[in-house]
Amino acid sequence: MSPPRIRVVDLETAGDGPHAVCEIGWQDVSQDTNGQWRLDEDRGSMLVNPGHPITPETMAVHHILDADVAGAPFWKDVAGGVLKPDGGVLALAAHRAAFEQRYCTPRFTGGAPWICTWKCALRVWPHMTSFSNQMLRYQRMPEGLVHELGLPAHRALPDAYVTAHHLRDMLNAASLEQLLAWSREPGLLPRVPTGPDRGKPWDRLTADALRTLAQDRDPNLRFSAETELRRRGEGADQVTVEPKQRTLF
Repeated sequence: MSPPRIRVVDLETAGDGPHAVCEIGWQDVSQDTNGQWRLDEDRGSMLVNPGHPITPETMAVHHILDADVAGAPFWKDVAGGVLKPDGGVLALAAHRAAFEQRYCTPRFTGGAPWICTWKCALRVWPHMTSFSNQMLRYQRMPEGLVHELGLPAHRALPDAYVTAHHLRDMLNAASLEQLLAWSREPGLLPRVPTGPDRGKPWDRLTADALRTLAQDRDPNLRFSAETELRRRGEGADQVTVEPKQRTLF
């Protein structure tokens, strides 16, 4: 019987569109008999034929060429096998998971819940100066991360491998249920990311400044300002709800 596991996934794409995936990588994180989470040996990657040319903009990021994916299977033929492995998963995870969810729809995942390691990093490590996957890697230097296995960056398996180390440490610091709950909400930013108060912690802002930011178009910014207003007992006009993931057509 397989131990409880979460599958971390990362996608590289050919551009926009519902069939734009050109590579998927995965790395499993499982729980041992002592309740500790660890990376296991189940990892891999697969090239995918997006059915159209890869844009120069995305090739400049991941360096996957049209010739590399010409004979690869299509997304609809491989997604379910990766996202619904034998034995199942407790959840799927990705860094800024909303991107992966655009392509890893319930049709392919079977409705598995998602952990967003970006949103969870904001909660678990609010003192970090940046929360990108690679910046967390070098700020934190996770134990056991083999440098070469995390390269090259911006390829699906190395990125999933790096994200899995962040997830492992999050799961050993907070419960799975807590990570899932944080992932369902917008990101709780530890500091103001833009404007005249950029870089300030929320408790240093005036109530008027918070109310202004609580009307921002960015759901993460709104949610963070609203959370501080509620902490002060001043409330907010409305509570930000994470929008349902939209499917690309």
